[in-house]
Formats: sequence, structure tokens, C-alpha cells
Amino acid sequence: MSKNISDHLVEMLVNAGVKRVYGVTGDSLNPVNDAVRRDGRLEWIHVRHEEAGAYAASMEAELNGIGCCMGSSGPGHVHLVNGLYDANRSGNPVIAIASTIHTDKLGLDNFQETKPELLFKDCSKYVFMANTPKQAMNGLQTAIQHAISQKGVAVLGLPGDVAKADMDDTETAFKNFTVKPRVIPSQEHMETLAEILNTNKKIMLFAGHGCREAKDEVMELAKTLQSPLGYTFRAKIFFEFEDNPYAVGLNGLLGNKSGFEAMHEADVLLMLGTDFPYSEFLPKHCKIVQIDMKPERIGRRAKVDHGFCGDIKSTLKELLPSLKAKDDSSFLNSMRSKHEEVEKKYASYIKSKSEEKNIHPEYVAHLVDKYADDDAVFTVDTGMSAVWAARYLKAKKNRYLTGSFNHGSMANAMPMAMGAGLADRDRQVIAFSGDGGISMLLGDLMTISQYEVPVKIIIFNNRSLGMVKLEMRVEGYVDWQTDMKNPDFVKVAEAMGIQAWEADESSEVEGVLKEALSHKGPALINIYTDPEALAMPPNVKFDQIKGFANSMGKMMLNGQFAEVINTTKSDMKYLKELI
Repeated sequence: MSKNISDHLVEMLVNAGVKRVYGVTGDSLNPVNDAVRRDGRLEWIHVRHEEAGAYAASMEAELNGIGCCMGSSGPGHVHLVNGLYDANRSGNPVIAIASTIHTDKLGLDNFQETKPELLFKDCSKYVFMANTPKQAMNGLQTAIQHAISQKGVAVLGLPGDVAKADMDDTETAFKNFTVKPRVIPSQEHMETLAEILNTNKKIMLFAGHGCREAKDEVMELAKTLQSPLGYTFRAKIFFEFEDNPYAVGLNGLLGNKSGFEAMHEADVLLMLGTDFPYSEFLPKHCKIVQIDMKPERIGRRAKVDHGFCGDIKSTLKELLPSLKAKDDSSFLNSMRSKHEEVEKKYASYIKSKSEEKNIHPEYVAHLVDKYADDDAVFTVDTGMSAVWAARYLKAKKNRYLTGSFNHGSMANAMPMAMGAGLADRDRQVIAFSGDGGISMLLGDLMTISQYEVPVKIIIFNNRSLGMVKLEMRVEGYVDWQTDMKNPDFVKVAEAMGIQAWEADESSEVEGVLKEALSHKGPALINIYTDPEALAMPPNVKFDQIKGFANSMGKMMLNGQFAEVINTTKSDMKYLKELI
């Protein structure tokens, strides 16, 4: 029996390491769906929205090296775009099949027609529209190679008639070529780097996700230089373990004072594998050295004095023998002392809030950290739930944490958790979802139910767009159209066949979380958190305080006296305890 293009496509995806595909079948995608069914080696996950499928595929790629999602014709293409933007900006190798109308209909403004080569151009490393069977095979092979080697999204536009066309022989390779080069700076650059680190006293290390495979080397570097070690949100889960003697915490919008001050008091800031986007938090008066695998990233966020191209693991292995061990730990000790003060304040705040009736989200995050498995995977929504994860989730043995840290989209946590749960059903997966985020893709709870994905979804239900509300207040605006009327999430989950729990007082939280986290199947935990809980950046500017006061005054002029009193009580108490 002759094979058609879809049969070859399935073969190539299997050979590339794809385990499952996420999509909504129909129309031009039906030939591919049928090939997947007949072959039997790929699992088809019928998502309710293609955006959720793209996020899930991205998470699989982040954990296991490759993911695949599909969208049928124009609307399916557009639905994929947001999740693919996130995958591409996160460096996750995702293959997206964008099936489309028949070739004889293209270019005539037909029903459901889009131009994949234009639509996906900005959210992929490679996009190709195949108009013949041979183009489809060559294009898919090229797409897979681009996704793997350039670490991002590759899209194949596939008309329905091409997808079902016969093709017995193909010149395209069916195997994939994963190249892992060892990239280090030149000998001259290595000598310059060693001299900088050997001749300066106060050196601060700032590690990003590029250190994921170099945890041991980064720790050895911190020990050799007696350097405080800070990290980005995406990298904290590698270094923020309980007995790390060099950790000083995060910097940035979700960071703390010790991470910020260590960076600004250093003589040299060494940025390792990070394209840190919050340039306003980076120092301007110390020497900055940046090492990155992608040289085009060097210097675009900060006033970098020296930039070197290399993967962090290989570069540090080569560098360490050239460094002189430092015995002066005064800078490290000073910054560690500040970090310990911050941690004590966080802990004391948790203790006091655990005794109140209102549920504070910090208390929830603290308990999740306490009872989650040592190798749990955490996915976090963009917004306030990310703040609590940043401050209270710790590394433990082999934990992993991710979110939409580069794209900054809402609604990412639940579908990412779905992808992680399908990639490894034996590993605990916990989503930190905001009520705004979960509402956006609520239908895909049914996907989790249908495939019995054992994820735990914790909803921080503050009945508002909390981060937006805070942004508006510190900029002097009256927060308007940020409040939300939510459904009964427990009833929604139960209607979808998912076990659900709820807490609306602090005394209920610990028992609910322990029971839900130990549940074998999918679980949803709806927690009514204090809507006035405040997230403070590590460096509070006068303009932000002025803006906050301004917005409170405007609210009073609009008759919102009770809300102003409640907000001020909550926020001022928080400021007093954490600043």
C-alpha cells in the first residue's frame, strides 16, 4: 500500500522524538489525523482551544526536547499564535503543522484562508508553505532541524490536498541531526575574563536559565570567588535551595532587596546565560560582564563592558582552573546577611497572616512549597500568582518552575501544566493560576479531565486582575474595570469530572492543600485570597509612592471611602513588614 504525505509526516515526527500532538482536527487536518490514528505511535490530544495546545507542546519541548501542535485552516492558525509566541521566545523546540485550504484555492481570498508564511513569521525560527508533496517533505525535515538547532518554533504550512497526496519515495532524510557543539570564548577572551575576575574584589554572579545545565559549575564559581549569587525568576529553581551559602535572591520586578543591592554594590556584575529584560533594575556604575550562547543578546539590556560568547557549562569548566580562589568573604557575608533578613521578614509575615481569617496568597504559596514533592514541576500564570511563586517556592531536590516569563501572557499556567503532566504522569505537576488566567482557557479543563492528566491547579481567586490593579495605582490611575465576577470554579471542575476543593478562610487552607496534593488524579483547588495583597518590587521609587497616594485620593473623590480604608490598611501593614 502506497504511503501519502501524512504517513511520511507521522514517521518523521516519531523519528524526531515527538510523543504526542495537540490539536483540534477537522477540514484540511483530517488526512494527518487519519495517519496518526492508523500509525498508532503518536498520542492525539484533542484540546478545546489551539492556544492551549501550543502551550502544552511548548512545555513538553521545555522538559523533553521537542513538542508538536497543529491547527486547521485560518482560525486554527490564529488560535495557535499566542502559544507559539511564548514557545519561540522561551527557546522551546516546537513543530507546528498549519494545515490549510487546497492549493487550487490559495490566493483567492477563500473561506478560512490565511497566509501561514506571513502569519507565523514573527513567532517562529522557520516557516514554510508547502505547495507540492516534495516541498512538504523537504519543508518538514528543514522545520524539524530549525526547531532543534535554533531552539524555537518551526511551522509547516500544509494544504489539505498535499497532505493526502501519495508519495512513495522521498529524498528527504527521515532521521534528525541533533548537534551539541561545545562553545567557549577564544583563548584571548578567556584570559581577559580570568583577569577581570582575579583582579576585582566584589563580584556578583547573576544566573539565568542558560545555567540550567551548569548548576555545579556556577556553584563552584561562586565558591571560588566568594561571590553572592543572584538569579532570574526562570533560574531560581536551580539555585534557591535551603542551604545554598551564596544565594541572595532575585532582582527585578519580582525580586527582593538583597538581590537588588548585591548587584548595585558590586565592583563587577557577571551575567551568566540571562537576557534579563528589566534593564531599570540593572546597575549603571559598575563593570558588567556578560556571557551568553547567543552573542546577539549581549549588551542589549545593560551597559556591558565585556561580552563573551559561550555556553555556560563549557565556558566555566574552561575558566575555573585559571581563577585564584579568594579568601575575603566580607562582601558575600554582608549580602547574605541582608538576604537572611529578607527571608526572616517573609517568614514572620507568613506566620502572622496564617492566623488571620482572610487568606493571604503568600501563606498559600508557603504551604504549597512545604507539601509539594521535591521533584515537582510548577507552572505559574503571569500576574500576582507569579509574585507569590517567586518569593516562596524553593528548589529542593529536582524541582522545575516555568511560566510565560518572556512573552508575559495570561492563561499559560493551566495548559503548560497539562503538557508537563502528559509528558510525565508520575511526576507531580502544580499550576499557580490566577482567576483571570484560568477563565481565559477554562474549556481545556475538559481536556485535562478527558485524558485524566494528574495535574493540581491552584486558583488564587482574588476576584480581580490584581497585577493590573497595582500597576494602575502606582501610576496614579483609579483602578477601573479590573474587578471580576467569577463562576463557582469548584462546580465548574466537578461538572467536568475533576475533583475539587475550596478554602475561604486561613484555617482551611493547610488541610485542603494536603488533601488535594495527595489526590491521584486531576485536582482543582479554589482559594479565595485577599484582593488587597500587595507585591512590592525590591526598589520602591518615590514616583510609585506618589502615584499610589494619587490614586487613593482620586478614589476618595469618587466616593470609594471603604475601599480606600481597606486598601491602605492592607498595603501599609505590608510595607511596614517587608521594606
